[in-house]
Amino acid sequence: MADTTTIFIGAGSGGTDPQALELKRANRHGLIAGATGTGKTVTIQGIIDGLSQAGVPCFVSDVKGDLSGFAMAGSPTAKNADIFAARAKDIGMTDWSYSDNPVQFWDLFGEQGHPIRTTVSEMGPLLLARLMDLNEVQEGVLTIAFTVADKDGLLLLDLDDLQAMLASCAERADELTTTYGNVTKASVGTIQRSLLQLRSQGGDHFFGEPALVLEDFMGLDDKGRGIVNILAADKLMQSPRLYSTFLLWLLSELFEHLPEVGDPDKPKLCFFFDEAHLLFDDIPKALEDKIEQVVRLIRSKGVGIYFITQNPIDIPDTVAGQLNNRVQHKLNAFTPRDQAAVRAAATTFRANPGVDVATVITELKVGEALVSLLQPDGAPSPVQRTLIKPPSSRVGPVTPQERATWIQTDAIGAKYDTLIDRESAEEILKAKGDEAAAAAAEAAAKTAADKQAAADAKAAATQAKIDAQTAAAAARAEANNPWNRAMRGAASSATRSAGTVIAREATKAVFGKSGGIAGGVLGGLVRGVLGGLFKGR
Repeated sequence: MADTTTIFIGAGSGGTDPQALELKRANRHGLIAGATGTGKTVTIQGIIDGLSQAGVPCFVSDVKGDLSGFAMAGSPTAKNADIFAARAKDIGMTDWSYSDNPVQFWDLFGEQGHPIRTTVSEMGPLLLARLMDLNEVQEGVLTIAFTVADKDGLLLLDLDDLQAMLASCAERADELTTTYGNVTKASVGTIQRSLLQLRSQGGDHFFGEPALVLEDFMGLDDKGRGIVNILAADKLMQSPRLYSTFLLWLLSELFEHLPEVGDPDKPKLCFFFDEAHLLFDDIPKALEDKIEQVVRLIRSKGVGIYFITQNPIDIPDTVAGQLNNRVQHKLNAFTPRDQAAVRAAATTFRANPGVDVATVITELKVGEALVSLLQPDGAPSPVQRTLIKPPSSRVGPVTPQERATWIQTDAIGAKYDTLIDRESAEEILKAKGDEAAAAAAEAAAKTAADKQAAADAKAAATQAKIDAQTAAAAARAEANNPWNRAMRGAASSATRSAGTVIAREATKAVFGKSGGIAGGVLGGLVRGVLGGLFKGR
């Protein structure tokens, strides 16, 4: 590792007016701007080459795929080798040589590098609302969902957890409205639809576990060189809102978790965000204020942030005012907006009597820039027209085979490659829902059984009443039947006749033929007894 306190950026022809980035001031942030094809990529590569050699880890978003060449040393047989060698000689770089850098490849989709994940809880409602383009009312409902999840001890790890939590909030809308404010099913439905759109853009790859450990961005190799973390962003750029929200989340995480270190001799980490204008497109004021706060204060955490964009006016003034190290490549002045950008850029540099910035900025060649960097005393250097140094690493992408080898052999290994799905809000809410459904089914079954038993008892009572009424009616019918009355009359008459005969015969037997009064009495008794017997039958 080179023992140096500066990173050489470039110089004028013949090595005049050399420009160097002070490592002690590299955490004061910077801006690299210029039209397409003016040499921004080579500038980025040269600065990161120097930072890595000085032991400063870096993170860079690779939106075109060509920054992966950091992993390999340049070659004297490469396409631009002669141009680079001539440039190095022209600016007096006698020690310039080709060299590689230690790299780690990352990819939100896990295709061209290690997956990067975070949890829904760590992302928070503010950035998620930005990611899903929610209005203030919907953001409020989302915040309520996070609050309820935290209160109930429910982990929000992935989008399935958030979707289940929102569904639960919709079911409890009346209860939550009383406690937290208005929660409508319409707002919840809108958020759910936004989640579906986020999934369609591949957002579900970003949420889950294992979540990124920030320290894995801040390593050194065995030679003391800072590891260059390269985010494959070519596919991610197809979802610009996901790209910008991821970068904002990364800044916020660093700001919240890194300790204060004041002004270190060199940064703990430097971030390079390409296509930086996407961070600020249609951004709510609250989020812009958050970015300004992070950029302003993260310096004391030892982190330097470098925004790369085509037009310097893409960066809001509140943020641009914090960017002290500036490299401005050529700007076109074809449109009124271009002309406004030229004027704005000209006013951001410390004046140099020998440089007419507004004129020179439209005349710069490829690989040439206007440079103003913080000096050791913290003051910006006067703007200087500068030839940018050639990079030591390869200009252009690595091959798929080279990338695969790096991914398999770097220090991260397979730490993030396998998704972990532990119990969280979705599973817990589903279990509670299943228990509630089972309890409801059991209660419904008991209620149905009770109703059936009551119905059966009522039916039995009704049937018994009907049977009693039927028996009584049958008895009355039996009693009132003319034929039965005639038969009973005949039987009664026969009984009386039989009784008379029996009595008479009995009297004769006892008293003889003329029984007198005693015979008549006995005959009457016999007839009465026999008549009662037959009547009973």
